[in-house]
Amino acid sequence: MIAGRAGIVGTGRVARALALGLGDRSSSVPMMWGRTPGHVPEGGGVLAARSLEELAEQCDLIAIAVSDDALPQVVDALAQAEHLRPDTLVFHVSGGCGAAILEPLRNRGTRTSAIHPVMTFTGNPELEVERMAGARFAVTGSDGEAARQSRAIVEALGGVAVQIAEERRTLYHAALSHAANHLVTLFAGATRALHAAGVEHPEALVAPLVRASLENSIAKGFDALSGPLMRGDLNMVRGHLLTLESDCPEVLPAYRAMALATVDELERRGKAPAPSPLRVALSAS
Repeated sequence: MIAGRAGIVGTGRVARALALGLGDRSSSVPMMWGRTPGHVPEGGGVLAARSLEELAEQCDLIAIAVSDDALPQVVDALAQAEHLRPDTLVFHVSGGCGAAILEPLRNRGTRTSAIHPVMTFTGNPELEVERMAGARFAVTGSDGEAARQSRAIVEALGGVAVQIAEERRTLYHAALSHAANHLVTLFAGATRALHAAGVEHPEALVAPLVRASLENSIAKGFDALSGPLMRGDLNMVRGHLLTLESDCPEVLPAYRAMALATVDELERRGKAPAPSPLRVALSAS
């Protein structure tokens, strides 16, 4: 149980899920404030703050759930709140930033941290509260006590805290973006090439293969690799490059880049000669 009242700055998907999750586990109804009047949900188990100043005065815990671009502005405005309590824990939920961006608030005497839920928010707060239970949360505290309090919040939400050092926060976020965002791009490229090959419903054709590959990758890591690169099938790879160049050239750069990255890993693991003939073929213009 979280003692006191939680305050949520922001009214978007993450903000609403946090309001519901923290409200269910707090001794008081959470308070929410957004920069756009009227965006606080009515009858959603939250109190609408009339101002950021009121939220700062009334809340013992403040979560900032706004876009990355808006974060510095909100931090500065909150740091100027006259009645901000020195013992308040203030955290943001951005993945790419650590606690350093909250330094103006720390200078006011508050505890500060970054608590990033590693999941996708779709706008269904009830479902997302369920998903947060068991999800990982990347925690970066400005000091030991802030980190401890942040872990307690994660535990109250049913999640698992993973400590990320301040100086590694951007690397952490780059890894998440590489896995999640680029997977979407790869899938889009594959379906585009299948469409060019005459497949009417390419998503339906490739989806089972992609799902199985993802599940195998989670279970086995790089050992789940299969296909012509693993087998060293040079002629097949050359054929891929030629047909992509002629029939679906917009997919070729991504195919080449990912194939080279795969060869890099094969060489590092001693599963391909260095330099590999595959590398020569893939590097040729």
